[in-house]
Amino acid sequence: METTADDFKRATPRSIKSAAREAAQQAGTAAGEEVQNLIADVEDLMDRVGDAADPEIRRLRAKVADAITTAKKSIADGVEQVQGQANQAIEASDRYVRNQPWEAIGIAALAGLAVGFLVSRR
Repeated sequence: METTADDFKRATPRSIKSAAREAAQQAGTAAGEEVQNLIADVEDLMDRVGDAADPEIRRLRAKVADAITTAKKSIADGVEQVQGQANQAIEASDRYVRNQPWEAIGIAALAGLAVGFLVSRR
């Protein structure tokens, strides 16, 4: 979907904030899915190794199982924290733009110039 100038005219601060939150949530969801896929692949690999007779393989399998359990717990604990920090950042940037609109426009213009310069060098 292409964004037009009319879309920007109709955009309200509330819709912009809502879109930013949704984008942050989608990025977090995509990253979480990738990690969950990795964990599922490792668990599948561990199932294929099965109960090997070699004590070294058993030790490694137990170590990987512990790491997977720890990773799952860390992911579950971190999701809320990351979403909270993203919301705080969105609120802080919204306050900054409302309180100092000309400075925000200047920063955006400089960032645009920098990106344009870097892209044109390629």
